Amino acid sequence: MSDLIHVETAGHVATIRLNRPEKLNAVTQGMSDELEAIVRHLNADPTVRCVVYTGTGRAFSAGSDIATLDRYATAWEFRNRRDYCDALRELRKPVIAAVNGFAFGGGLEAALTCDIRIAAETASFAAPEIKLGWVGGGGMSVLLAESIGASNASLMLLTGDPIDAQRALAWGLVSELVPAEELLPRAQELAARIAERPPIAAESAKANLHAAWNLPREQAIAYEREMQAIAFATADAAEGRAAFAEKRPAVFHGR
Repeated sequence: MSDLIHVETAGHVATIRLNRPEKLNAVTQGMSDELEAIVRHLNADPTVRCVVYTGTGRAFSAGSDIATLDRYATAWEFRNRRDYCDALRELRKPVIAAVNGFAFGGGLEAALTCDIRIAAETASFAAPEIKLGWVGGGGMSVLLAESIGASNASLMLLTGDPIDAQRALAWGLVSELVPAEELLPRAQELAARIAERPPIAAESAKANLHAAWNLPREQAIAYEREMQAIAFATADAAEGRAAFAEKRPAVFHGR
């Protein structure tokens, strides 16, 4: 890893922290490539059951580093790049965005890509690409509309203006607001609680939610039933049933 992305693991929780505060954690292509490698490692590590994604300093992330975008020879080369949102979408483990400050452009897309979003009371959110002559390309439109509805999404996408954390909470963009100094401990506490759950069931629940958005209703229900059967057949599910019958805490091993 470089100094621009830090990864720390405590128990079953990994915390990914963008560490480029002087550039508001703007992401370069090199950082995107590094994040892809981190995701591959975390997906392959059975001891990691939940991930927290956050930033250093006063920004969660200002998105892509605009100063580097002219390095692409053509718009087609730009279109075919792999970016940090692609990497985050490939994380099979549940991901919590701890939004510590500005979540602008691709930073907002990255937060939207995470499964759960909590934010500092001082955080703010924007889709400012329109002010520079383009639009987001990491899922901005669909993820915003899913999260806050078409009208609110249109307001953000068409003006490019930021909203504060209180409005983000009211619109459903985030699940919870906490004082800035409590944000990371709260996110890690929530991640640790999720990590106590059986990991196969947690990953199945995440897959079911994705299917709910991407498949027609009857297909999504059928997919959920199949995932239920897979989870039900695991040793963890047997342990859960035994622990319930014996009135004791369950111990899950991801099998």
